[in-house]
Amino acid sequence: MALIVALAAVPVVVVAVFFLLPVSGMVDRGLRPGGHWDLDAAFAVLGRPSVRSAIWLTVWTSATGTAISVLLGLPAAYGLHRLSWPGRRLVRALLMIPFVLPTVVVGIAFQELLGEGGLLAGLGWMHTGWAIILGLVFFNVAVVIRAVGASWESMDGRPAEAAASLGASPWRVFRTVTWPMLRPSVIGAATVVFLFCATAFGVVLILGGVRYASVETEIYLLTAQFLDLRGAAALSLVQLVVVVLLLVVAGVSRRVADPTVVRVPARPMPLRWIARRSPGAVALSVLSFAVVTALIALPMGTMLVQSLRVDGQWSLANYRAFSQPNPILGVSGWDALLTSLRYAGIACMMALSLGLTIAVAVTRPAHSRLERGLRSGIDALVMLPLGVSAVTLGFGFLITLDKPPVDFRDASWLVPLAQALVALPLVVRTIVPGLLGIDDRQRQAAATLGAGPWRRFWTVDAAVTWRPLVAGAGFAFAASMGEFGATSFLARPSSPTLPVVIFHLLGHPGTLNLGTALAGSVVLALIAAAVMALVDLVRVPWLGAL
Repeated sequence: MALIVALAAVPVVVVAVFFLLPVSGMVDRGLRPGGHWDLDAAFAVLGRPSVRSAIWLTVWTSATGTAISVLLGLPAAYGLHRLSWPGRRLVRALLMIPFVLPTVVVGIAFQELLGEGGLLAGLGWMHTGWAIILGLVFFNVAVVIRAVGASWESMDGRPAEAAASLGASPWRVFRTVTWPMLRPSVIGAATVVFLFCATAFGVVLILGGVRYASVETEIYLLTAQFLDLRGAAALSLVQLVVVVLLLVVAGVSRRVADPTVVRVPARPMPLRWIARRSPGAVALSVLSFAVVTALIALPMGTMLVQSLRVDGQWSLANYRAFSQPNPILGVSGWDALLTSLRYAGIACMMALSLGLTIAVAVTRPAHSRLERGLRSGIDALVMLPLGVSAVTLGFGFLITLDKPPVDFRDASWLVPLAQALVALPLVVRTIVPGLLGIDDRQRQAAATLGAGPWRRFWTVDAAVTWRPLVAGAGFAFAASMGEFGATSFLARPSSPTLPVVIFHLLGHPGTLNLGTALAGSVVLALIAAAVMALVDLVRVPWLGAL
């Protein structure tokens, strides 16, 4: 247990000071105005029509978005991870891009598709709940494909083949053999997707317009526009309770027998062979794949085309404007991009160092119930940023880290630190499966041969986990590049990040401002695509991302 405590000490202190303190400070300001508890007034906030509306919108859009993501993601995961066909790996990398796209970029892409003059403007979905759901599915179907696909890819195919040889129909094989082994990963993916949907910020802010607000955007409006800390604190508390419950559900689902533990990478089956034996499964997979591709390609293609159109003509004027200082903001898009790259690089290093230490600590063999409880507690602590509002975190930084010895408001590392905390759960969840896959007998054998702790880690652990480490770094970098909720509070006006610049440009009228925002969004999307391509190159087939 001493080793677990020693490894986790620094990350836990960092999370306690820079996550728990700001969030609890934010909640405290709302529930204890003037130093006295006033729970009745705080929870009376939940009775406001606008707050009830925000909670209801969050619940039904998140539930619907999760259901559609799972329904689309399951057949697509089968086609991409169990079937063999040319170009499969490239397509799989392209479909993962939405997962790391900045939310502001996705909001703009769907605004161009569904808004006035857009290809699907006739649907009348802009600034409705359906536009929000489309944006949520766009983001999260990739999570289902990756998480479930990794489990499907590692599933031992011999039981299903034995059932089929005994005369079971494809549907019966799926229902009685495949689904029981796949269910834990599906439940885990659905839980995480619901969490992502319920805490979505940029998508709801842009696609919901002034009529629709979720819990996340309502916290932002109450905090930034109305300075209603009591209302924001009450909503943050509700959100925190829901997050803890969902994390418990996700943790329980992971404890159920999971096929990824067995890790018998199955060879993908030729498409033609499966098409002869189970044409229905292939047809469903192709249909799902076509819908997912259209869902991703239409908004992104529309955004790319609109960024190249000025007054009905093809032009690079928007990209030239992107490179020039904006008269409203005082900085150019390229300056903001360089700031984003610098912050994302620092945040990536922070998240990676903290995440690796925590992953090593929570995967050490536990020899007592106390050690297991300690490991579970540390794991749950670092997962909290996954669902707590980034808006709450950013504003909490401003109101709690303003007095000695923690007066850090002017510190230049505050933005990358906030981004690192937001990315930390992704890093930990990417590295932990790799470490869990190491047989402890390898470490014991190395120790028997005289290897010290550092040598054992380098020759046993590092040899297996360098790929998850690179993948975790890619996720952390991409997530930091697109982080908007906390950064919008903490970034200085003289050095904003690119998502902040894009959002401000959208708030000012004029075709040039919109065109510049589109050009910046395309640049961010290309960077995200490059990062995801790198992640896919080094991915371990049987390891999921979450």
